[in-house]
Amino acid sequence: MKVSIVIPAHNEEESIASTLGAVCALEYPDFEVIVVDNASSDKTGEIARTFPVTVVREDRKGLLFARERGRQAATGEIIANVDADCLPSKNWLSKNVPYFSDSHVAAVSGPYDYFDGTRFFRFSSLLIQKTTYVFLNKILNYTHKGGVLIGGNNMIRASVLADIGGYDTSILFYGEDTNTAKRVSSKGKIVFHPQCVMKTSARRFKKEGFLKITIKYFYHFFKQTVG
Repeated sequence: MKVSIVIPAHNEEESIASTLGAVCALEYPDFEVIVVDNASSDKTGEIARTFPVTVVREDRKGLLFARERGRQAATGEIIANVDADCLPSKNWLSKNVPYFSDSHVAAVSGPYDYFDGTRFFRFSSLLIQKTTYVFLNKILNYTHKGGVLIGGNNMIRASVLADIGGYDTSILFYGEDTNTAKRVSSKGKIVFHPQCVMKTSARRFKKEGFLKITIKYFYHFFKQTVG
């Protein structure tokens, strides 16, 4: 199955090269990489063009404007979402695409590993995701209320995204993954596998604080799930 990896990037000149280096080194026979230069005012687009990827521009600032622009440019059967500060392992695609051999699976996701966080934060967050998130995803799937999708570590069937009308661009950031999961779940099963790990930066937690970010995430998660 051909995979389209979509990477939204707003002013990511400091991290985009590392991410693209890791993405381009993926060991999988058929994939394309689409970088969405999302209203950047720095050298994000210029740096991205030094790699064997497709760069498209989206001047409306917002994560889901960028994801939707990338989806529209994609030609793969699966849309894989990666953020501009993520570092996928070489087998990220080859290990997770096989889940789609089950026609009932609409999406696959897994935990974040905050590689530049403190040892305690890195360990505790991974533990919570590998236990609580797995259990929560099963409940949401069973009750048809959605599922758990990690924004920069998920793969969704392109046909499913087309059927639900793409991403909801009215959402700027928080709650976007939960909203997408809820809508995707109407078309099939969401798999959250504890071994589908994606390395990413803890920079947002460092900048705004662990407690503040955690409260925001859970507030918007329950708002989207219950609403």
